[in-house]
Amino acid sequence: MKFSNASAERSNQPTSPGYRDTDLDPEKIQRLHRRIANWFAENARDLPWRAPDRTPWQVMVSEFMLQQTPVVRVLPQWRRWMDLWPTPEDLAQATTGDAVREWGRLGYPRRALRLHAAAVAIVERHGGEVPSEYEDLLALPGVGSYTAAAISVFAFEKRQTVIDTNIRRVHARAVSGKALPAKSLTSAETRLAHELMPEDDEAAALWNISVMELGALVCTAKSPKCDVCPVLDDCAWVAAGRPEAEYVPRGQTWKGTDRQARGAIMAVLREATKPIPREALIVPHDDTPGVEPESMTRLRTLEASHEQLERCLDGLIRDELAFEDDQNRVTLPG
Repeated sequence: MKFSNASAERSNQPTSPGYRDTDLDPEKIQRLHRRIANWFAENARDLPWRAPDRTPWQVMVSEFMLQQTPVVRVLPQWRRWMDLWPTPEDLAQATTGDAVREWGRLGYPRRALRLHAAAVAIVERHGGEVPSEYEDLLALPGVGSYTAAAISVFAFEKRQTVIDTNIRRVHARAVSGKALPAKSLTSAETRLAHELMPEDDEAAALWNISVMELGALVCTAKSPKCDVCPVLDDCAWVAAGRPEAEYVPRGQTWKGTDRQARGAIMAVLREATKPIPREALIVPHDDTPGVEPESMTRLRTLEASHEQLERCLDGLIRDELAFEDDQNRVTLPG
């Protein structure tokens, strides 16, 4: 969603946010609104799901894909999905196996199943149109409170509070004076996010996307670019002398985990041209018929134990990301 410069210019007008916290300075909040919106108008990434002619479905697919996955990995898969399934009805007519296969290497492939189920529900309940109301979005399969709010805001410019990691970090620094937000979302952070929101729908939508972009590009977790920040002189964290964080962020472990093994098994199944015997996935061999040698090599070189691979395969079958027939041959779901 790329808001027009006119939207940013409108944010120069005073608003009446109706703050509930007397510690918040309304004049400072208005400056934050204005400066961050104007920064966004000049610096926002040109992403297809932000384009003026975006569809709600395009926004919805991007929100599913962007969960725990960076933009650079999402872009090619998003474009592929839009070529294949430009509407919810198009995806609903595809198989779940098609959805999982085209999810590629985005990770967390259950998102593909949930997005497919949501497309079916949109066709059945809403005539093939993504609903605009938060409660209707929340009722769709696989749509939680964050995703429902994000679609409502970024597709329909409704006034909903969107709270992702980037937004929380900007709020923590600029307003609360902390280096990082709490390890998990707190009620205080949620109240602050509500209190910072402009009352006007369009201004609120612009605020959400502008703060999110600022956190992604400037107010980053490890090396914030304070020298180019549009609100440097209003930042409570900078004013406090940039105090250290109360904890050290740790990235998720990947090597040797079940997630890595599951991903390697899924790669084999996505690229297979025929059903794969269970035993070939538990004891991988590069010359397995119907399998791309490269994907099987990746699975074999994990050096995962047979017990781990069997556990992961059974988990994929339980999650309906893979299907095993009565001859113990495994494929993607039909």
